[in-house]
Amino acid sequence: MADTTGVEAFSELRRTALNAKHRAHKAKMVDFGGWDMPVEYGGLISEHMAVRTAVGLFDVSHMGDIQLRGPGSLAAVQKLLMNDASKLQVGQAHYSAMLYENGTFVDDVVLHKLSDNDYLIVINAGTREKDVQWVRKQIGHMPGVHINDFSDYYTQLAIQGPKAEATLQKLTDTDLSGIKNYWFTWGKVCGLYNVMIARTGYTGEDGFEIYIPSDQPTSDRVWGEVLDAGAEFGIVPCGLGARNTLRLEAAMALYGHEISDSINVFEAGLGRYCKLDKGTDFVGSAALAAIVAAGGPARKLVGLEMVERGIGRDGYPVCALTGEKIGEITSGSPAPFLKKNIALAYIPVAYTAVDTEVAVEIRGGLVKAKVVPLPFYKKPKKMAVA
Repeated sequence: MADTTGVEAFSELRRTALNAKHRAHKAKMVDFGGWDMPVEYGGLISEHMAVRTAVGLFDVSHMGDIQLRGPGSLAAVQKLLMNDASKLQVGQAHYSAMLYENGTFVDDVVLHKLSDNDYLIVINAGTREKDVQWVRKQIGHMPGVHINDFSDYYTQLAIQGPKAEATLQKLTDTDLSGIKNYWFTWGKVCGLYNVMIARTGYTGEDGFEIYIPSDQPTSDRVWGEVLDAGAEFGIVPCGLGARNTLRLEAAMALYGHEISDSINVFEAGLGRYCKLDKGTDFVGSAALAAIVAAGGPARKLVGLEMVERGIGRDGYPVCALTGEKIGEITSGSPAPFLKKNIALAYIPVAYTAVDTEVAVEIRGGLVKAKVVPLPFYKKPKKMAVA
């Protein structure tokens, strides 16, 4: 009898509209949160370097999209999310999170203000169904707000890197230079009208995310046109592997690693996005206020750079130099652009000062590392034109 296990497993995975295109590119595919997604095409390092030095193209259509509409939408957002949405202007986005009552994470999100009564919450792929249920449970009873899950209606493409603007500008008559970081607009892209063009991303680099109809012919065409437009800059299709190393260099949190239902906002170092003074109680605000009143968290997320030869991987123990286990790495790998071995880890506050030496347990041995400032990488500032 033929072994059909692999076929059955594949058939159970969700696929974006670009799945056949990824396979035609001979991408290495993996199960990512129940989705059949490309982890790499021509190699993680080359894809990572393309984004840092030129431009790369990502399919991030597995991300979810929840729209809140109606006169009560701002009140609903303010209760649901920790940042202060009342500060947003139309066409502006910001980073935020949905929290449990104890101040830990349901998910981190990007909130877009489409109009005074219209907001779009972009959520993570692996938590999609849980997030939608959570939103309906928390604010579904509130007056004047309609909740719609539009996750499957859009193909979301991320065009990231120093040449992202030059690449996308070939495909739209919208002046992209006028879109500031974490702002968005609507424009014609690849002949499609009313495409949302957002200057956002998850790489620590300049770039854009565009939202187009999710049918396969449209998705395939736009994917190809973006690659053609970026050819002169050396654009490459990029997978989740490079997306992970890029976000790690930029010290961006990943759900299930730096943030989870057992990690609170202040431990994660994301207090700057948590507005306890916004004048509205939100889910988790009371618990977070209590943490502040008690003097803050007992542990914090830090950046580690390996001092001795060795790579600190996800889940490896972090120890004091005496050998006592004090924490654990949440994300760790070689940093292709920085050419260092880096990691993010949770350790007690007493060990979090920059240059503090600790050790990472690697295959039974202790390898020295030191605490370094975050982020590991910051994109260069644009030079002013004379």
